[in-house]
Amino acid sequence: MTLVRFCKFDGTLDREVEAATGSILLDVAQANGQPLEGSCEGAMACSTCHVIVDKDDFERLPAASEEEDDLLDLAAHVTRTSRLACQLVLTADLDRLTVRIPPSAYNLDR
Repeated sequence: MTLVRFCKFDGTLDREVEAATGSILLDVAQANGQPLEGSCEGAMACSTCHVIVDKDDFERLPAASEEEDDLLDLAAHVTRTSRLACQLVLTADLDRLTVRIPPSAYNLDR
């Protein structure tokens, strides 16, 4: 199990959930009321599931693929620790993961 902490764009904690090993972060987020669209349904054809990973947790994740990096170039509010939630699989060695949902997910800047 992985403890996933979802924070709002301002950094305040929104929700903590336990997710099963092998779960995809986008699925966990959507099942727990987070405003991630995921319009391509995980096919990595958009950037609507962009999240900002906590710096310490980011260091423990496998590197993003070149394709994921290219899609992140299209996302708003990208940071050095941005990732696509559809590409993050919760592994057995990942005991916790904290992510911040960017303002674009809340339609605040459209």
